[in-house]
Amino acid sequence: MAEPNDDSILETTKKLVGIEPDNTDFDTEIVTHINSVFFTLQQLGVGPKLGFMIMGSEETWSQFILLEQIMAVKSYMGLKVKLLFDPPVTGPATAAMESLATQMEWRLKTYMEGVQWDEASNSSSLNMEMT
Repeated sequence: MAEPNDDSILETTKKLVGIEPDNTDFDTEIVTHINSVFFTLQQLGVGPKLGFMIMGSEETWSQFILLEQIMAVKSYMGLKVKLLFDPPVTGPATAAMESLATQMEWRLKTYMEGVQWDEASNSSSLNMEMT
């Protein structure tokens, strides 16, 4: 079984949105939305400082980030792409998803403020200093 970080970003996100990985009909649109979310994550300080993007199903989560909190990033990616690609029809459901996304953004940003990022090795470590 592959490690969670070795999963394809595109295939994981497609599953979270409700699209079978072997269905490539929407790949261009999904890749575009994924890359938009990576831009937001970069602004939040998550991932490589110079940014990250995918071109297809070859890129994996471990190429983006090596943190234990990778599941939170995957969840955020799925939620944001779902809102961009196939938003719920009802207002309350959309509002709840948007509220959850905002909360996740705050949590990711707060967490990343304590992380030291090493661009050379594309890895991170948690800064445990108390301020």
